Amino acid sequence: MIRPRITGTGSAVPEKVLTNFDLEKMMDTTNEWIVTRTGIRERRIAAEGEYTSTFAIAAAERALAAAGVKAEEIDLIVVGTLTPDFPFPATACIVQQALKATNAFCFDLSAACSGFIYALSTAQKFILSGQVKKALVIGAEVLSRIVDWNDRNTCLLFGDGAGAVVLEAQEGDSGILSTHMHSDGNYWEILYQKGAGSRNPATHQNVDDGLVFLTMQGNEVFKLAVRSMGEVAMEALEANGLTPDDVNLFIPHQANQRIVDSVGKRLGITGERVFVNLDRYGNTSAASIPIALDEAVRAGRLKEGDLLLLDAFGGGLTWGSALVRW
Repeated sequence: MIRPRITGTGSAVPEKVLTNFDLEKMMDTTNEWIVTRTGIRERRIAAEGEYTSTFAIAAAERALAAAGVKAEEIDLIVVGTLTPDFPFPATACIVQQALKATNAFCFDLSAACSGFIYALSTAQKFILSGQVKKALVIGAEVLSRIVDWNDRNTCLLFGDGAGAVVLEAQEGDSGILSTHMHSDGNYWEILYQKGAGSRNPATHQNVDDGLVFLTMQGNEVFKLAVRSMGEVAMEALEANGLTPDDVNLFIPHQANQRIVDSVGKRLGITGERVFVNLDRYGNTSAASIPIALDEAVRAGRLKEGDLLLLDAFGGGLTWGSALVRW
């Protein structure tokens, strides 16, 4: 049967590294405090003149090269992001221009930290419909531009970067087995960006009042993330008649080590079967899973026939999973 198969991965992050020791000089915090509560030791921060599209383009180029696919062969480009270059046009269109992917239709998708899973599922459906044969799916963020660097409850968590995959329609048992997505708008106020939209437009007063920054109720997010990620991961496994014991590699959204550990414990997936790189990148939102996936692939952590489980949670609230036979 025809399945959407990941045939290439790529990632790109800024050169600038911001360590916990750097943050000690900027605010009332310590490396020990940050590591103990989050597992993060450093994050990458975009330089002046670098944008979400900067990293999306670089990650896409690497994914195309890994897949051996030319840009003009791509039928669809979808970018999961909550920090696009502009409100419009879509960052995906900027990526298309840079790649010269002239045959693709393009759009952005906003599902916060679940953005890559939502984008992957969307591309999967287009391939299964027969409308698309080759798709480029990207998760990209420059979160450093929307965090308040005086708020240690949020700014120390986030970093910048992008990851990308090439999806191709191929015959066989390998590929995306299923994707599962959920939302609950009743909780939208526990994690959101107050300003720059139609409700609080980018006026001088709103900027001065800090409404352009994201805000988060960390404890509530933690509890809902652990529960939701555990449930949607099991949903994917049960839909395919599989169990956590069948999973060779689990790549959860890289938000917080405590969340990763708690979800893994719930599922019974621990140790080497869980891929973690948040200590080096922090929470890169929609970019976190594709960056981790690219690193796992290039490190040889996946071999043909392995079962890969992807799992994310983000503002909205949104959450989702994808089960992949490598």
